[in-house]
Amino acid sequence: MVRVVVVDDEELVRSGLSLILEASGDIEVVAAVSGAQAVKEVGLHRPDLVLLDIRMPDVDGLTVLRQLRGFQHPPVVAMLTTFDSDEYIATALRSGAAGFILKDTAPDQLAQLVRTLAAGGVVLSPKVIRTVVDGYLGAGAGSPAAAQVDQLTERERTVLVLIAHGLSNTDIAARVHLSVGTVKDHVSAILTKLRVGSRVQAALVAQRAGLLGDGRA
Repeated sequence: MVRVVVVDDEELVRSGLSLILEASGDIEVVAAVSGAQAVKEVGLHRPDLVLLDIRMPDVDGLTVLRQLRGFQHPPVVAMLTTFDSDEYIATALRSGAAGFILKDTAPDQLAQLVRTLAAGGVVLSPKVIRTVVDGYLGAGAGSPAAAQVDQLTERERTVLVLIAHGLSNTDIAARVHLSVGTVKDHVSAILTKLRVGSRVQAALVAQRAGLLGDGRA
């Protein structure tokens, strides 16, 4: 059972997301609260995942994100947004957000995105990828981050591409016939060589460096 806290300033949105997720059968919404209550409720319930509105009137979603990432055992945090071009996106990525989910995501896709995030995968809406890759992170073929791709071994490149397609460590291990521990070592090496702080940023570098062809992760 994946335990989730939903944080949004609109009660209708909180209720709707909770109903959709609870109907999946393997996701439990342990709390659905406004931004002002978020840190306290997450500390109380210790969920696996937090779906956090990026813009809220009572408290900045980025402030909540930083506070949650400061926990000794922080939950996975994915940002909820109605915007496909939001100046907060890059800051949220650098602050440790594991992904972005647009609020107009189809209900039948939402539960699967939550499962992917909880398993350590990467979730970015295609619109968000375009926003970040084309501008906010400043990645490019000649950028310092993308240039680090050349330092990856062939195996690390393979793992990086699978990360960019949202696979968890367990899924990657099964795909390339390695132990989960070995995959974790590869992921750690990849993040170090690319000089990024998260799987999401690594996935974006892979896209910008051309490792994914013309497709989007």
